[in-house]
Amino acid sequence: MSERATGTAGNEPFLVVEDLKTHFTVPAGTVKAVDGVSLELRRGQTLGIVGESGSGKTVLSRSIMRLNIGGNVHTTGSVRYDGRELIGLKAKEMQSIWGLEMAMVFQDPMTSLNPVVKVGRQLTEHLRFHLNVSKSEARQTAIELLRSVKIPEPETRIDNYPHEMSGGMRQRVCIAIALACGPRVLFADEPTTALDVTVQHQILNLLATQQKERFMSMIMVTHDLGVVAGRADEIIVMYAGKVVEKAPTATLFAEMKHPYTEALLRSIPKIAQPKHSRLSAILGRPPDLINPPPGCSFAPRCPYAQQRCHEEKPVLSPGSTPGHQFACHFPVGTPEAREAFDRNLAAGLPVTLAAAGDSKVSDDDLVTSAGGA
Repeated sequence: MSERATGTAGNEPFLVVEDLKTHFTVPAGTVKAVDGVSLELRRGQTLGIVGESGSGKTVLSRSIMRLNIGGNVHTTGSVRYDGRELIGLKAKEMQSIWGLEMAMVFQDPMTSLNPVVKVGRQLTEHLRFHLNVSKSEARQTAIELLRSVKIPEPETRIDNYPHEMSGGMRQRVCIAIALACGPRVLFADEPTTALDVTVQHQILNLLATQQKERFMSMIMVTHDLGVVAGRADEIIVMYAGKVVEKAPTATLFAEMKHPYTEALLRSIPKIAQPKHSRLSAILGRPPDLINPPPGCSFAPRCPYAQQRCHEEKPVLSPGSTPGHQFACHFPVGTPEAREAFDRNLAAGLPVTLAAAGDSKVSDDDLVTSAGGA
């Protein structure tokens, strides 16, 4: 891309991912970390990608940005950014996109920043490489960037080493670096996990403010549905490298259909719950991605599972509400699911969800790790 992408007309998606697969070859076999994911992103949209550790959400975001490299990495499918196919491009060809068009804020700011280099230099090097500005211009821009992410006394802080800053300030520096060249897409990969609750809320609000001011699109990767409840326009739920449910945020919280989505929602503390209430946990562990089960990957942990679930993989299919898709043979709330729940409960199987009844959850009822929905 010789010139800065100008964007697509109207509200058409400018980032289109189709049947993306990223597999890793290891001594034990092939890890299918991302196994056939498709999504679209429009200008100014926030997309939430949610799932437990090992669900493939981080590998997906890195695959879209072409950050997964190495001889044991095999990526297929399509990632079209503003009409340009990114799959197959070498790192040198991606340099015109990294930072300028797409940027990422990683989970742990202390490992993202170089501990022996002052934060100002880490910012100015980024600016000088991509924007070809003078050293003095880069420094002044870096100070303004630090000020924009609410770092106090940026003229002084620019000469600090990362260890001289708090965790929240280090994450703000990482955000400033990611935003330095005005990317159109920002990937936020668990950006608040390493921070305390109060700072988490501040960082999420900061990201939302920057996105609005810059009319930037954002893909927010998190294990916490409560984090994206009031911030994402659409949510994708991933499990075992696949999308198991996709819907506009309001639809997902009101009419979730996949048992895994329901389990994630039930595991979040609710404001209306009495103090010291026992949290709901999802029994079992995510499947082995080298040798996944033959049927639905969630079936061994699902309170609604029937024989068909253990034998036949469900396909992501549209529901009755526009934009809502889910991959489940017996969706939450259906008579078949209720009967299966009662049967599994009577059989003494390890069922941890509340009785299969009304599964609707308002995002106003959630207490998130970030201090509110």
